[in-house]
Amino acid sequence: MEEAGQRLKRIRERLNLRYRDVEEASQRIAERQKSDEFAIALSRLADIENKGTVPSIFRLYSLCTIYRLDLTEVLGWYGVALNQMAADSMAVLDVPATHPLRLRLDSNVEVPVPLSLDPNVDFRRTTYISRMIQRWGRLPLMLLGGNDQKSQRYAMLGTDDWSMYPYLAPGALLLIDESKRKIAADGWRDENERPIYFVEHRQGHLCGWCNLVDGRLLMQFAPGAKTPPRLFAENEADIVGQVVGVATRLDAWRRRPIHG
Repeated sequence: MEEAGQRLKRIRERLNLRYRDVEEASQRIAERQKSDEFAIALSRLADIENKGTVPSIFRLYSLCTIYRLDLTEVLGWYGVALNQMAADSMAVLDVPATHPLRLRLDSNVEVPVPLSLDPNVDFRRTTYISRMIQRWGRLPLMLLGGNDQKSQRYAMLGTDDWSMYPYLAPGALLLIDESKRKIAADGWRDENERPIYFVEHRQGHLCGWCNLVDGRLLMQFAPGAKTPPRLFAENEADIVGQVVGVATRLDAWRRRPIHG
């Protein structure tokens, strides 16, 4: 497999750029960015191309800028696959606090999906769909979230956050619709249908049911969670959006503290 440095060399040569051209262009980038970290000396460029020297993030930015390359793709040449960040993040550490996900879940992450199903599947009935899948493929996660991608964000419910259990289990991946910030006063029949909102406040984030009481935001939580309601004065908390999708494990109760 061709090494990253050799790829960069081949692209430079294809563009008919000399070492001196790259050095001078990087100097101009460094001037624009007001940092010498972006500058690439002739000797350093030679080492990157021929000795396998890994460029700093600043020099890699300059090379991608000069060669008109996608930085994400070039990072992949060096073994840094940004589309694995979300999976690695969730695999290596459980974060106890509820938080928004700023990883690029909505664009880079791909997930396995069934591309071909048995035509006799009746979706009106509960079905063990794994037995009906004829062909698997991969699809960007952004295509599974609906049409209005601009208003959708992701968040993680903290692994120690039992405030909305069993409606939302700790560690759940949440799909937030930022276009739905207005609290719905009615339109549901019971707690299972009542909208759940993702709220940002000065100490962090919360998920729960919301009401307005005398201009203040009242948050309520699952009855069995024993989490007391929270009342926020105006400007103390903001509704980020409504939870419209959830991906969760069904065995979260095994991790629940006995006293919880």
